Amino acid sequence: MRILGINALFHDPAAALVIDGRTVAAAEEERFSRRKHGKRPVPFSAWELPEQAAAWCLKRAGLRPQDLDAVAYSYDPELARSAADLGLDDPWDGLRQTYAREAPGFLKAALPGLDPGIVRFVPHHMAHAASGAFAAEGADTSSVLVLDGRGERASHLAARRVHDRLEALHAQELPHSLGLVYEELTEHLGFLRSSDEFKVMALASHGRPRMLPELRRWVYPTGDGGFHATGVPWAELCPRRRPDEAWTQDHADTAASAQAVLEETLLDLVRWLHGQTHDGLLTLAGGVALNCVANARIAREGPFDRVWVQPAAGDAGTALGGALLLAAGGGDDPDPMRGADLGRDWSDAELGAWLKTAAVPFDRPADIAETVAEALADNAIVAWFQGRSEFGPRALGHRSLLAHPGHAGNLERLNDVKGREQFRPVAPMVLAERAGEIFDGVTPSPYMLFVHDVAPEWRERIPAVVHVDGTARIQTVDRRAEPLVARMLTEFERRTGLPVVVNTSLNTAGRPMVDDPRDALECFGSSPVDLLAIGPYAVRRGDFFRSDDTDDASR
Repeated sequence: MRILGINALFHDPAAALVIDGRTVAAAEEERFSRRKHGKRPVPFSAWELPEQAAAWCLKRAGLRPQDLDAVAYSYDPELARSAADLGLDDPWDGLRQTYAREAPGFLKAALPGLDPGIVRFVPHHMAHAASGAFAAEGADTSSVLVLDGRGERASHLAARRVHDRLEALHAQELPHSLGLVYEELTEHLGFLRSSDEFKVMALASHGRPRMLPELRRWVYPTGDGGFHATGVPWAELCPRRRPDEAWTQDHADTAASAQAVLEETLLDLVRWLHGQTHDGLLTLAGGVALNCVANARIAREGPFDRVWVQPAAGDAGTALGGALLLAAGGGDDPDPMRGADLGRDWSDAELGAWLKTAAVPFDRPADIAETVAEALADNAIVAWFQGRSEFGPRALGHRSLLAHPGHAGNLERLNDVKGREQFRPVAPMVLAERAGEIFDGVTPSPYMLFVHDVAPEWRERIPAVVHVDGTARIQTVDRRAEPLVARMLTEFERRTGLPVVVNTSLNTAGRPMVDDPRDALECFGSSPVDLLAIGPYAVRRGDFFRSDDTDDASR
């Protein structure tokens, strides 16, 4: 079957294409439109579709809309209840539901030739669940836990996969929502709601959970696989912070308390689910599953032998999950994800043509990995643009900013380059076979979705990647899956003795991750990055801005 998955209703619109159970392509609309998260999650934007992402997915496979067997739309308006009935303050939610019901017509207009009759509404949390249960390796029989802000009428789903079936075990109805509680705190702390929740997680490491007893009055597990989470009086815990205002210890302590009560509740849900299934594998999806601190605690203290997190755990991942769910239901055997590199790429010749059109000086070294390793050893900041772009919010060695981890000042330096708050950490990438001697935690960790304790003897050697609490959110690199990145890491260690490189996303604050060559050149030209490694080519900052350089061999 040829199935196109679509996520559109709330935020992070995305498209994914699954053919005969195999994921061929997946991309978020923000990478094409250059609007962070694609759109704001308000009812008035619910009609907007991932038109460019969907068109690209079809083009990648050489398909036309009329060639599709089904389209999975990751929301079922028939399951929804009014916002008032759900206890939500969302007076325009009826408009959102109207747009959802009209989605087949909107899709027909966006993809000329598409038969609207093949559009299938997939329940939102079942799409999330399928993105974990059908994408994880070795998940033929496994448990899955979904937590986010909201779906049709719930904010949580506990389920189980047995072969080609997903069985729902329990759902927590709204208004109780761990995701919405965390979103409310994000807004209270002066950050952008439904966007900056990861900043709250980072800020929590700077605080103490001294408000935890108070928060437990409002957020707690109910012992039956569900929870209470609504009505937190945030203003009683700390003053509201304006976006342009410095954070205080009260803000950090509130964040730490919220993080702690989230982790406590998640552990109870995980233990309840294991008691129902006794499975060895737990898969996680939904926006809450991007909380890598909570994920690490679930893996460390929970009853499951293995925990796997969907790398596009937020709503974008429901495009993939919806398509996988229909594929499994139609008789296809879903193929596990082999990596998150499911987006666009360009051939060496195409990249060279881009650079020539841009009239920038560049060269083609014998080995771009060795060139980058040498630049990093000299403490350069490198923009790394290689292969297919990542699906999901993490840079995983395809659209990355790289730096030397041995200089503590590189954390501040990178945050300045990206225009980020200085309390936010950057992450290390490390060869999978070397991770165990430096980091304590879940390995392999190819998607940067768990935090790890940094071994004490390494903290002074790689200070740029050690967070204030002594942890790091690592990415392990498999030589077979990522040979170019592995060679760069090997060459860097040969020069420095350090098997770790700083890896953060190739973008600046408020902008989506770089996706195409034009994005890469714009980012490189507007920020103090020393070297752009784009495919096999190297663009050096000094040459880039040397106006009298007219005799470069590449021109």
